[in-house]
Amino acid sequence: MGETVIEKIIRNNVGHAVKPGDIVTVNVDRVMIHDIFIPFVAEKFEEMGFQKLWDPDKVVLIYDHLVPASQLDDTRHFHEGDAFAEKYGMKNVHRSDGICHQLMTEAGYVKPGNIVFGTDSHTTTYGCVGAFSSGIGYTEMASILGTGTMWIKVPETIKVVIDGELPNNVMSKDVILRLIGDLGADGATYRALEFTGSAVKNMSVASRMTIANMAIEAGAKCALFTPDEKTAEYCEIELNEFQKSLVGDEDAKYLKTVTYRAEDLVPVMACPSQVDKIRDVSTLEGTEIDQVFIGSCTNGRLEDLAAAAEVLKGKKVADYVKLIVTPASRKIYRQAIELGILDTLAEAGAMITHPGCGLCCGRAGGILTDGERVVATNNRNFLGRMGTSKVEIYLASPKTAAACAVAGKIVSPK
Repeated sequence: MGETVIEKIIRNNVGHAVKPGDIVTVNVDRVMIHDIFIPFVAEKFEEMGFQKLWDPDKVVLIYDHLVPASQLDDTRHFHEGDAFAEKYGMKNVHRSDGICHQLMTEAGYVKPGNIVFGTDSHTTTYGCVGAFSSGIGYTEMASILGTGTMWIKVPETIKVVIDGELPNNVMSKDVILRLIGDLGADGATYRALEFTGSAVKNMSVASRMTIANMAIEAGAKCALFTPDEKTAEYCEIELNEFQKSLVGDEDAKYLKTVTYRAEDLVPVMACPSQVDKIRDVSTLEGTEIDQVFIGSCTNGRLEDLAAAAEVLKGKKVADYVKLIVTPASRKIYRQAIELGILDTLAEAGAMITHPGCGLCCGRAGGILTDGERVVATNNRNFLGRMGTSKVEIYLASPKTAAACAVAGKIVSPK
């Protein structure tokens, strides 16, 4: 019997073949903790009686949700995080270098075939390079810090095949939103999503990151892409034989297969206030908006900013509409400056912020109030996510979002 990608990764880690439903204990390759959870992780770690980290070099602490601080208690998280890192010899600490899920692959912490856990649900992002990555709570994280191991149930796999060439106005964000709409918000609960097909092979690593990031919105335990030449270049490695083998076998057993013809896909949006409430943008045109947000761990990468700049070049943001742009990392911010992308966005009227999670998680940097409507490129549109519970959030691709900013209402990108 052949194997799916997730089964191959787990087999390589535990040393024997596995099948869906098996309970196994894996050796963890890397963990990520962000600033919101570090005080709780630290408290639980010491409560459990651990005296040292299993491997300080495999632990990454990232300050991203609470920077710059917007509430008085935020600074407590920084102080407690720094104290914990110093006490236990942690060197991999990022203080406002960017969003955690961008940094984990950008800074080289995650490689194809790794098993990685993080204290954030969108840890699924690292599947873009062929890693099994998933979010956990602070108690589980404290246990990993002390033991270096984690028990998991081997998930079933849903295979997603996308063949053909995406239309010019369709981005990978439209692809994953369409899939979430078709599967439902719980349609992939505790299952692996394995992506393949000619359209997937043609995607950049950044585009794959967008899809892997939002896999959790269908309940997925992880999302996986086969490592290829683009992966190797991005990770600055040469793929070994194991990493090259991370492709689903033809005779592997899948729960089901979902197939798309890329040319049939169109720009879509997730409508308030459910991520799986997907509608074609064309059916929503004319809906007035108050704000547009381009950024987050979903769509704050260089290609996203470039796509928005292409739409906005020579145009102006509509009157009374705020356009907020947040690059996903300091590196992307600098690259966007060097390429003139931020100039184009600024000239169009965008407000460009420091890399971070503030607006996406409703902490700072453009939160909204009752009756306001926002088109955003982040990953969730739940009630109260970006302000009060009476804010309407529409999720869209960077191209669609930029077009809406110019029009002052929902429109399809041209």
